[in-house]
Amino acid sequence: MNKIRTGDQVIVLTGRDKGKRGAVAQRIDADHIVVEGVNVVKKHVKPNPMKGTTGGVVDKTMPIHQSNVAIFNAASGKADRVGIKLAADGKKVRVFKSTGEEIKA
Repeated sequence: MNKIRTGDQVIVLTGRDKGKRGAVAQRIDADHIVVEGVNVVKKHVKPNPMKGTTGGVVDKTMPIHQSNVAIFNAASGKADRVGIKLAADGKKVRVFKSTGEEIKA
């Protein structure tokens, strides 16, 4: 079970974008995620008349390792760790480590 999923609000813990918050846009693989507005780089793009794209410098959001982000707890306003508990019906649910309340996804 992934502790960080698509759509979660996360906060960056380390790196150039430390302290920024954003939603997880997608998971690239088991370890890397793309967060909106985080790790944005300038990419030089060649024009391609076959696809109808113009050349120039575009902003592109690059993946970040999931160990460098933590899920954002709106109740406390801080970053929090994720734990996994068994619910009453036997399903696994994600919970905040600090409060023990379930993470709504």
